Amino acid sequence: MSDVFLNASPAERLALIETRLTEALAPVESIVVRDDSALHAGHAGASAGGHFHVTIVAAAFMGKARVARHRLVYDALAEAMQRGIHALAITALTPEEAAALPRQAPL
Repeated sequence: MSDVFLNASPAERLALIETRLTEALAPVESIVVRDDSALHAGHAGASAGGHFHVTIVAAAFMGKARVARHRLVYDALAEAMQRGIHALAITALTPEEAAALPRQAPL
């Protein structure tokens, strides 16, 4: 990723995060990456990089505690974490956990 992430547009950054996680944690059942940077504008670390939220459903999380799941995500994004991601919120679920969540009614 190197400077590619730093020089990417916001949409390209989202795509880079999604691609890297999908490759590292395949098979991925679903992934949603959201850029929350605008919500943190003006705070001390905001200029150091973007704020992102990832919700990912992957079999790779089976049998792993929350800390181990987060470590897998951080490892997959290691370079971007040092060069463009200031904060990353993670929701990491197994396919079974995702299936057990209550479904929201369509809007």
